[in-house]
Amino acid sequence: MPDRNAARDTDIGIVDVVAARQRLAGHVRRTSMMEALPLSARHGVVVRLKCEHQQITGSFKARGATNTVLSLSGEQREAGVVAASTGNHGRALAYAAKAAGIDAVICMSSLVPANKVDAVRALGADVRIVGVSQDDAQVEVDRLVREEGMVNVAPFDMAGTIAGQGTLGLEMIEDAPDTETLLVPLSGGGLLAGVALAAKALNPAVRVIGVTMERGAAMHASLASGRPVEVREVPSLADSLGGGIGLDNRFTFSMVQRLVDDVVLVSEGDIAEAIRSAYMELGEVIEGAAAVGIAALAAGKIALRGPVGIVLSGRNIDMALHRRIVMGENPDLGAGHG
Repeated sequence: MPDRNAARDTDIGIVDVVAARQRLAGHVRRTSMMEALPLSARHGVVVRLKCEHQQITGSFKARGATNTVLSLSGEQREAGVVAASTGNHGRALAYAAKAAGIDAVICMSSLVPANKVDAVRALGADVRIVGVSQDDAQVEVDRLVREEGMVNVAPFDMAGTIAGQGTLGLEMIEDAPDTETLLVPLSGGGLLAGVALAAKALNPAVRVIGVTMERGAAMHASLASGRPVEVREVPSLADSLGGGIGLDNRFTFSMVQRLVDDVVLVSEGDIAEAIRSAYMELGEVIEGAAAVGIAALAAGKIALRGPVGIVLSGRNIDMALHRRIVMGENPDLGAGHG
């Protein structure tokens, strides 16, 4: 029987990230590293923003999904790809699959905002809404792999995905080699693990800190427990950071344990204020998950010793929600959402 799983049970090294960069050339953007002058002035150190919200499909996820799709064999392409997603990975995979001319099924929970569901459908993918968590959606993914032979392109815990996201870390250190601290959004750990791997390969002294929301932070809870654990998924302004890390996690848990210097949590109010600040002071529209690094700085969660690089991971926020936040509201998504 052919191997329908695009991942391999092997270690991931900097050679994989470099290979991913070569593979992705011409398929994704090298996004800019921009100094945020108001933030630099406020915090007394140079603060630069990695503008991955300007990436194709509006988030960093285009890197990992495209790298994995481009790595598939002819037989795997014929089988089609499937994934569970909180929105951005599904959009990226739908884009990569369409560009490659292969079928894609994206499974999402009812917590995923409608604008993200619609964006995936617009790219031609078959969207299936399953349950109230990413874990529920993963059940349907597993069924499609088992019964229909599709290839699971995991949103974070997959070698090709992590290597693709790691290309972002290479760019950050190459463009700003004096960076002392990197602030990276944390969900399942694909982005954080990839960036930490790449950044520390170029500069072993760089400090890499994961930032996530207080509500339902699965990787944070797993690190505290010393093993992957289940955490109830709840609504958050940082909806892209929702979901578990998988009890059978193969890559990201151990990589985050080994490579990441710290993980900090930010509140819903902190996230809302950071979305507002990004728009009012910097003219940037970002989603909640992308705002957590700015939020951590503003909340005094980061000890500053030198230049800081912050990953703005995506812009795919519902614009009606964005408007409410910019006008001063701190929406409480904890009741009646999804």
